[in-house]
Amino acid sequence: QVQLVESGGGLVQAGGSLRLSCAASMRIFSIYTVGWYRQAPGKQRELVAGITSTGVTNYAESVKGRFTISRDNGKNMVYLQMNSLTPEDTAVYYCYAQATVGHWGQGTQVTVSS
Repeated sequence: QVQLVESGGGLVQAGGSLRLSCAASMRIFSIYTVGWYRQAPGKQRELVAGITSTGVTNYAESVKGRFTISRDNGKNMVYLQMNSLTPEDTAVYYCYAQATVGHWGQGTQVTVSS
């Protein structure tokens, strides 16, 4: 059973930073594409950032230059460093992992106050 557990969310002022972490339980973590989606109230879930098994990254245009995704295959961890946060970044952030099928975490709330 694959589990993804997010942590690191919280309340931060605009301009601040947060680092999200996702702990994954699958046996061969390194083969998965992993990353982060977010969903703001009344909006659809959207991709924030992803990183493939070979380390190729992609980002939503709205977070390029501010967010950095990374992974540690030895620890089965995915990270999202978020800098220069704005109120528009307020959302529930979800970790995902995909190989043959996709898996989701429960989400962690990020709230950015103005």
